[in-house]
Amino acid sequence: MQDIKLEKSWKRGLRGFLGSEKFKSLTEFVRNEYLTQTIYPKPKDLFSAFDLTPFDDVKVVILGQDPYHNPGQAHGLCFSVQKGITPPPSLKNIYKEIESDLGIKKDFDNGFLEDWTKQGVLLINSVLSVRKNSAGSHAKKGWEDFTDEVIKKLSDEKEHVVFLLWGNYAKQKGQIIDRNKHLVLEAAHPSPLSAYNGFFGCKHFSETNEYLKKKGKKEISW
Repeated sequence: MQDIKLEKSWKRGLRGFLGSEKFKSLTEFVRNEYLTQTIYPKPKDLFSAFDLTPFDDVKVVILGQDPYHNPGQAHGLCFSVQKGITPPPSLKNIYKEIESDLGIKKDFDNGFLEDWTKQGVLLINSVLSVRKNSAGSHAKKGWEDFTDEVIKKLSDEKEHVVFLLWGNYAKQKGQIIDRNKHLVLEAAHPSPLSAYNGFFGCKHFSETNEYLKKKGKKEISW
């Protein structure tokens, strides 16, 4: 991972952190985990979010916490699953809110969100890897520092990005965002445990598009 295959605009923007001792320690940990454990996503998908949405293209950021830890689900984009995999409950709730908010019909059998990434939606988890069937197993190993650097770079060097922060974890991580330059929308997490406490009815998808339109940017086809 030391010579990581990271999309060139991100590699350039994050080069300070990529050369740090923190990142060196993280790469050693993750490399060893892949060699000795079953880890998701596959190595080739670890940085898919960045490969699919280069730095200059980012218009919206959705921040997840941890990759899915069941077989066949995680593929490097938060909340997304591969084609043919049943969308997990949180993603189904996201679809329900999109339908309610925008009045558009979603395919609840398809949880593959790559189309969003190609429109400028960066779908990142705070932690990019996880052991099979062990949620949070790669937390506090250095990924949080990496994704903090990503968020700070976007906040500092871009304007008018929409950050969607769902749940307390994402809200805390979003405290480094400059809210004078960007739109930060916060709500409860779409998990079945909390969706009825403020995710349903948040209207983040229409608010995002209204803001992008106001700033002269193309709206997202959710």
